[in-house]
Amino acid sequence: MDQLADIGQIRSRLQEIHDRAKALETKYADELARVHPEFREGAYNLVHYLALRKSSTESMRKTLRRLGLYSLAHAERNVLGLIAAVQRAIDALTGDETASPDDLTHDILTRNPSAAAHRMAILGPSPEGRNASIMVTLPAGAADNPELVAGMIAAGMNVARINCAHDDSEVWERMIANVRAAAKAAGTECRVFMDLAGPKLRTGELKPGPRVVHIRPKRDPMGRVIAPRRIRLIPDDTLQRGTKTAVIPVPRECTELAREGDEIRFRDTRGKKRRLIVAEKDDKGIVLESYQGSYVATGTRVTLVRADVGEMLEYRVGELPAVDRPLLLRAGDVLLIHAENVPGEPARRNADGTVAEPAHIACQQPEVFDYLSPGDAISLNDGKISGVITGVGDDRIEVEITKAKPTGSRLRGHKGMNFPSSDIELPGLTSADKTNLEFVARHADGVSLSFVTKPGDVELLYDEFDRLGADRLGLVVKVETKMGFKRLARVMLAAMRRYPIAVMIARGDLAVECGWARLAELQKEILWMCDAARVPVIWATQVLENEAKKGLPSRAEITDAAESQHADCVMLNKGPHILAAIRTLDSILRRMQSLRDRKSS
Repeated sequence: MDQLADIGQIRSRLQEIHDRAKALETKYADELARVHPEFREGAYNLVHYLALRKSSTESMRKTLRRLGLYSLAHAERNVLGLIAAVQRAIDALTGDETASPDDLTHDILTRNPSAAAHRMAILGPSPEGRNASIMVTLPAGAADNPELVAGMIAAGMNVARINCAHDDSEVWERMIANVRAAAKAAGTECRVFMDLAGPKLRTGELKPGPRVVHIRPKRDPMGRVIAPRRIRLIPDDTLQRGTKTAVIPVPRECTELAREGDEIRFRDTRGKKRRLIVAEKDDKGIVLESYQGSYVATGTRVTLVRADVGEMLEYRVGELPAVDRPLLLRAGDVLLIHAENVPGEPARRNADGTVAEPAHIACQQPEVFDYLSPGDAISLNDGKISGVITGVGDDRIEVEITKAKPTGSRLRGHKGMNFPSSDIELPGLTSADKTNLEFVARHADGVSLSFVTKPGDVELLYDEFDRLGADRLGLVVKVETKMGFKRLARVMLAAMRRYPIAVMIARGDLAVECGWARLAELQKEILWMCDAARVPVIWATQVLENEAKKGLPSRAEITDAAESQHADCVMLNKGPHILAAIRTLDSILRRMQSLRDRKSS
C-alpha cells in the first residue's frame, strides 16, 4: 500500500510540473514566438526547465531512486520527454497504462536536441577526440608574429579572441590576417571572436608622479651590493622599448661620442655625486654599470668624460616617463570617487601621519552615481579591495575601505569597479562599441557582448546588426553581472531570435558581483540553463592562468580545467607561456572526454 501511495504521489507531482511548464509557455509566449526556428525546440525546453527548477522535487527524486527509476537528476536536455518516460515506467510497474492523462505522455522522447549542430554553427569544428573548443585571447604581438599564431593553432586553439578594449583596428586587422593564413596553412578552421568592451565601470586616470628613474644595484639580504645595476643611455630621438635595464634618454651626440672606458658623471636629485663607467657600446646606445643607488630625473645634467682625448662634455637627460603613483588603501581609509575626470592622487598626510586629504580617483562612467545610495557595497580591482559607500553627492561619492591587504592594497587607473548590491542599469552599448562593431561585422565570425543586464541590451545590439547588415555574425552573451544572471532566461530568449549564439560564463566579474563563495553554484546553474536551451557555453576567466603567465599550473587549476569539459568551449587568457597552456588544456580535455563517455548514463 505504501508503494502505491508513493506512486500516486509521484503521478500527482509529475502532473504539477507538467502543468507549470505549460503555464510558463503561456507566460513566455511572446518571447517563444520570436525565437529563431533553429532554437524553437530549445527555447520551449528552457521554459520547461524553469518549471522544473521552481518545483520542489527532492522527496520525489528519493522515491524514484528507491523504486529503481530515473530520478530526473539530469533532465535538462529534454524535460517533458523525460517526465513522460518516468510516467510510462510507473504505469508499467502498476500494470495500468491508462492512468496517465494523454497530455502528459504525448511528448516525443527521441527528439534530436541539435546541441552539437548549434555548437558547430558558432564555434566551428573541434578536432577529433575533443568536443570542447579552445578559445585563446590573442596578445598584441600576434599582429606581427605569424609564427606565434601558427603555433597556437598547432597546439590546439580553434577560436581566437580579440579584446576591443585593447589596441586598435590596424592591429586587429593584422591579427585576423595571421589567424586566417595560419588556419589555411594548417588545413583547419579557426574562428575569430571580438569582445566589445561594454559599459564596464572603471577608475579614471592617476595624476602622474615625478619623471625620475631610481637606480638600485642588487643587494643580498644583509644589504651588501652583490651586482651592479645596468643602465642604458639611448638617443632621445629613439623610441623607448621595454627592457630590464634602466633606460635614460640623452642627446644623440652623447651616445655617439662615448667609448668603452669613458665616464658619465652627474649629481642625482639628492645632490649625491655619481661616477659611472661605460661598460658597453652598441647600435642602441651605451651601457653603464652602477654599484651605488641614485635618482635621475628629467633635465638632470650629465657630463661625459672622454678618456682618450681628456674632453668633458655636458648634456641634459631627456624626457623620462612619469613614475606610477597608485593609491595605497588600507581597511578604515576613506576614498573619494569623483564624477568629474579629476586625476587621482594618494592621500596627503600631515607631519604626524594623520590624513589631511583622503585619496581620490575618478569614475569613468559617472552616470552610475544616480543608482547608488549610502550603505551600498563597492568592489575595486577585481575584488582585491572592498568598501561601503558612506555618502553620495552630485559630484562624488565617499567610500570607507573595509577590505584590503594588511600592508595596504594598491589601486591604479583603469581598474574595474563593481557595485554588487546596487541595481545599476546602463546602456548595453557605448559609442565606442558601436564604432568597433563596424569593424567586427566586416572581419570577425562573432561578437561578444559584455556586461549584459537585460534583454534590451541584446535587442540594442541586434538593431546594430540590422544597420550593418551583419546577419551572419554570431553572438556570445557574457554573463558577468548579478542582474544578468537573474534575468538570464529572458536574456537568452532575446538572444535566440538570431542564429547562432553562445553564452560565456565570465567568472571574473561574476564572482565579484555575486560573491566568490557562490561562483561554483552560479556556474552550474548557467551550465544547466544553457543545456536546457541547447545553447553552447564558453567557460572563461583564469583557466590555467598560472601556467600561461608563469609556466607552471597549480593543482587547483588542473582540477578547474578538468571541470571545464562540461562546457562547449574553454577560454585561455594570454601570457608568455600560452603555447604550453594550450597543450595542457588540450590534453586535459581529451582525457576528461574519454572518462565522460565511459560514465555516460
